[in-house]
Amino acid sequence: MANGATILGCLGTTLSAREISFFKEADPFGFILFDRNLETPDQIRALCDSLRDAVGWDVPITIDQEGGRVQRLRPPLAHQWLPPLDDVQRFGKNAPRAMYLRYRIIADELFSLGIDSNCAPMMDIASEDTHDFLKNRCYGSTLEDVVKVGQAVAGGLLDGGVLPVLKHIPGHGRAVSDSHLDLPIVDTNGEVLRQSDFAAFEALNDLPMGMTAHITYTAFDDRPATLSPKMMAVIRDDIGFDGLMMTDDITMKALTGSLAELSRLSIDAGCDIVLHCNGDMAEMEEVVAASGTMNDKSQSRADAALACRRTPDPVDISHLHAQLEALANEAGHDV
Repeated sequence: MANGATILGCLGTTLSAREISFFKEADPFGFILFDRNLETPDQIRALCDSLRDAVGWDVPITIDQEGGRVQRLRPPLAHQWLPPLDDVQRFGKNAPRAMYLRYRIIADELFSLGIDSNCAPMMDIASEDTHDFLKNRCYGSTLEDVVKVGQAVAGGLLDGGVLPVLKHIPGHGRAVSDSHLDLPIVDTNGEVLRQSDFAAFEALNDLPMGMTAHITYTAFDDRPATLSPKMMAVIRDDIGFDGLMMTDDITMKALTGSLAELSRLSIDAGCDIVLHCNGDMAEMEEVVAASGTMNDKSQSRADAALACRRTPDPVDISHLHAQLEALANEAGHDV
């Protein structure tokens, strides 16, 4: 039986009776957690158990745990990390190894709480014009640097039992506005995009899950990638990504229209699932009704993503932290 074509949030630190009933009926492919859902380790584990109990299966639960500003779990729940670009610059030539260690530690922290997916790596290439909301979340300003670090990030997560979500496909780095607030327009030539921004995602096109960018690329279409069959064809055929494709949060102001309309357009464009984050019940009902259940191809991608989950090998986290410190000392910086 097909899952609902959604990933949903919840409102608080425990589930209400209404949420339990709704999630059971909606059977979303997954859930996503935010600061409002996170208090103590025991509470987080109990919430994850409740979400899985509500749908009756071992549903994936994801989070945004990049480090820096976009880090939902903070001390004492998890280690406090610098923004990714700060660490990449700090570790220099050792950045790929350091970022592997960093995300292997993050994976351990997530997995211990019942969270088994992370919305990373972020393969957007930074430039001088990249909007501040995104810039220090990037892994570098060259294709080579971003690919090396992105591969390390994905490896650290997978080795720690956490499914990575490749984002923001096909590239957010050229956006000069914040897609949470406005629709970014990228006028760059299509061949330039293929050789740079798109190529970063092509290098990791075998990852199990990905997230779209709410950006219009005028070389291909006048619609945002999330809603564009043309851009989804570029992602599937040119970039070669055949993993499970989720939208970025469908409530972001880059997209205009009702949530029902946006959900239908996303699915029609070729997205497999719609991501709705804020936990508002009325909105979730609208999104779930419009998104429906996954078609056969989408369900096959979902099953393939789930098959990538693994039980991590035991690891001495203090030893990984010590390795990070040694790399920082080699680069002449303190952890």
